Amino acid sequence: MAGEQRNLEPGTDVLIRKVDSHLAALRGGLHGPELELAERLARCLRELVLCTAQASAADRGQVRVAVHYFVLRRESRGRLLSVRSLAAAERVVDRVARQLGRVDLLAELARDRPARDDAQPISNALLR
Repeated sequence: MAGEQRNLEPGTDVLIRKVDSHLAALRGGLHGPELELAERLARCLRELVLCTAQASAADRGQVRVAVHYFVLRRESRGRLLSVRSLAAAERVVDRVARQLGRVDLLAELARDRPARDDAQPISNALLR
């Protein structure tokens, strides 16, 4: 069988499928700039997953956190929990891309903004 041979770490395909299925769900409800941002974030996450497939466990873990942050949006229950915005996911994804030295993957809109404090561990971004 002639096909593309890939040597990906276990879980890589799972992460990419999670990103793709979430993006497909978002396409049904988002339009305009929000949809464009979701598309850019998905493209960045796919590339981060692929480029860290053979990287250290710590780097793969950071990417996994960013994927889960993008995919697992909290449901609003009154005033207790707010739904995460795509802008919040953008900040997490951009922070991971910077920490991994992949500034070429930053969302285009974020390139014009001043850089935030990148010294914080990614776990701190999840608490925001």
